[in-house]
Amino acid sequence: MNSWKDNIRTVEPYVPGEQPKDTNVIKLNTNENPYGPSGKVNEVKLDMNNLRKYPDAKVSALVNKLAEYHNIKPEQVFVGVGSDDVISMCFMTFFNSDKPIFFPDVTYSFYDVWADVYRIPYEQKKLDENFNIVKEDYMAENGGIIFPNPNAPTGILVDTDFIEDIVKANPASVVIIDEAYIDFGGKSVLPLIDKYDNLLVVRTFSKSRSMAGLRIGYAMGNSELIKYLNDVKYSVNSYTMNTPSIIYGSAIIDDEEYFRSTLDKIISTRERFVGELKRLGFNVLPSKANFVFASHKSVDANVIFETLKEKKVYVRHWNAPRISDYLRITIGTDEEMDKLISLLEDICCATK
Repeated sequence: MNSWKDNIRTVEPYVPGEQPKDTNVIKLNTNENPYGPSGKVNEVKLDMNNLRKYPDAKVSALVNKLAEYHNIKPEQVFVGVGSDDVISMCFMTFFNSDKPIFFPDVTYSFYDVWADVYRIPYEQKKLDENFNIVKEDYMAENGGIIFPNPNAPTGILVDTDFIEDIVKANPASVVIIDEAYIDFGGKSVLPLIDKYDNLLVVRTFSKSRSMAGLRIGYAMGNSELIKYLNDVKYSVNSYTMNTPSIIYGSAIIDDEEYFRSTLDKIISTRERFVGELKRLGFNVLPSKANFVFASHKSVDANVIFETLKEKKVYVRHWNAPRISDYLRITIGTDEEMDKLISLLEDICCATK
């Protein structure tokens, strides 16, 4: 006997980092910015009466601001509800070949979920023993390529020449570089979008812009790529971005000084924290993100994870192949990291 369940699209969903209800915690598990957004948002006057109307489907105010900021044309910018929404649209729009798309085996764990949801064949290319992307693995025939730079959860950055070699070798595929963490010490490949019509660069306001709660992401590429993205967006949901996000997102771009100052603080804290982790016996991968990926030489990662959680400090741990010995730790304020260091000293000494 047939069942309605026969027609269900079943997938193994993405598991986001835990969002504790208790606000009296140190939350270092989802790579949020420890510093609030620019004070510019407090200067914005939001007319609540406007909320009765649909937002601008073209998101013109924010698109124009982003285009001006990045010195590109508005028709080269696509905006979505966080970079997750943007990348999901990219999978739906560009990855429709019967050839597999390529992404690393250790990377952002939403990629294989989207591939499964949209029934896209894929191959996960194994990082080398030091968790580096192997460029040559992306030179084979494929239906598209995506990876973060810096990679997540490793934090490891590749240079622009490395990426250009991959883009150049794949003229028949769209290559998407997810630059969610690029502002924390990397160099963007954005200048290459005018040289290669198959390159798309994705960014987010959730990390370096301190606006994870408003869900703003965007992609930049040649105008034809952006047109195809918008065609799909308007076929799914024309009004994806709400009015407050458009208004506040546009305002925050104007405060470059605050933006740079918070980046400098996070980078400085990261470098100091890496030194402390090494002192405590951790192996730390070289990070250019707002987090570090570290494993202790003798203490089990899950023991550290659970003990920290009991002490109301949240970090991220995956019980997954190759990375079960590692913890991903978001960089918080200096005070938060000092508290974490103190706890780690106790944990590591107690378990020796």
